[in-house]
Amino acid sequence: MQEFLAKLESVIGTINSYLSDYILIILLVGVGLFFTIRTKFVQVRCLGQGLKKVFGGMKLNGGSQKSGMSSFQAFTTAVAAQVGTGNIVGACGAILAGGPGAIFWMWIIAFLGMATIYSEAVLAQKTRKVNEDGSVSGGPVYYIRSAFKGKFGKFLAGFFAVATIISLGFVGSMVQSNAISSAVASAGGFDYTKWGWIAGIVVATFAAIIFIGGVKRIASVTEKIVPIMAIVYLLGGLIILCVNITALPTAFWYIIKYAFTPHAIIGGSIGYALKTAISMGAKRGLFSNEAGMGSTPHAHAQANVKTPHEQGTAAMISVFIDTFIVLTMTALIVITSLYVKNPELVSTASDGTMVQIAISSLFTNADVGTVIGAVFVAVCLTFFAFSTIISWNLFGRINFIYLFGKKSSIIYSVISIIFVFLGSLLSNGLVWNFSDFFNYLMVIPNVIALIALSKVVIDELRTNGKKSVGETPNEPLNQNLEEK
Repeated sequence: MQEFLAKLESVIGTINSYLSDYILIILLVGVGLFFTIRTKFVQVRCLGQGLKKVFGGMKLNGGSQKSGMSSFQAFTTAVAAQVGTGNIVGACGAILAGGPGAIFWMWIIAFLGMATIYSEAVLAQKTRKVNEDGSVSGGPVYYIRSAFKGKFGKFLAGFFAVATIISLGFVGSMVQSNAISSAVASAGGFDYTKWGWIAGIVVATFAAIIFIGGVKRIASVTEKIVPIMAIVYLLGGLIILCVNITALPTAFWYIIKYAFTPHAIIGGSIGYALKTAISMGAKRGLFSNEAGMGSTPHAHAQANVKTPHEQGTAAMISVFIDTFIVLTMTALIVITSLYVKNPELVSTASDGTMVQIAISSLFTNADVGTVIGAVFVAVCLTFFAFSTIISWNLFGRINFIYLFGKKSSIIYSVISIIFVFLGSLLSNGLVWNFSDFFNYLMVIPNVIALIALSKVVIDELRTNGKKSVGETPNEPLNQNLEEK
């Protein structure tokens, strides 16, 4: 069995390398550039509106909505999906494989992705549907069907729905629960391959309680847990960076320098090293901020706002926070502590232990440092990963109901809970490879639809982009393109 899993991991990894090195880079950079140019840098021009929309309406208890979510609840649900293991394990994996310069390319992907995610959120709002029972249905499957009529649109939407269910609802949740069990095992000093099932049961139980509560419970949980987890991680990170403050300028220089000369630190020819740095930045950038993947539009479709533009600007802030703040914090912790101050320790690190080793290197007593580093990583990863499980489950459920009807929701929940449990037991590499593979499949139909409906996005920006962000109305917006 172990031999079969090893071969399967190798095959999926090979396929992923071709997808990430070529197709993914072309699609993500291409669509990001396209919307950045078409919107005349909406991520710069409307950044202030987005900040005002998010932080002006920030509430840890936004209350229950008649249907859907408040704008801030939709924002935190999106951030919960984005800020996950990709911000710690994914960032470290990118640095290990592509050098510190991979972070530079993650920044580029994120900057372009802010224009992409603006478009996704606008279209999700434009095409969402308010059902008879008051629930809201929205996401890429709805704007894909609006972009392409007939059998092709139905096929493309179905393809996206299946990929999303597998990627987020099932396999993606395995990645997150795997990260939790691994981090907890490291902090507790036990073998997660033998005892990870205990963490799996605990995580699956808490997840089931939230899943059963549906959209309202998910919104209530994310609006509280997201601000708390961000504050905990950033405060811890700032303390570490204060200790390493003299190494910060060198760390930023390494990120810029090795973005263009990665062969000097990871070896190989300049062409191979540069391709590795860029592809790792694109691959882990996608997994981190999810712009262009089509996941977070499910959350932004739920928002009750006056105009789609408002939620589009809020969506941009989610990418900004995910990459330029949280992920960058991880990168600076690792680069200052290891690459600048203790380069000999880099070879001892893996993507799952890199932050822990970085923190432990700050202490003269190695044992104390190891314990503190392991506990800090375990706490933060548990927050990050569990919040992502919650949001991804919602996104998968929306697509499962789209394919099989509302009565199928309980079946989906049971299957997803089983996958959450199984994730705590399987090989980390295999789970990551499967997750990457289905993430890439989601990108293709989503990007095609975004390009096809670009005029709708530009018209919305021209109509409402210059208006100030207003208060959220009591009734949800329902602008279905098909009805127009």
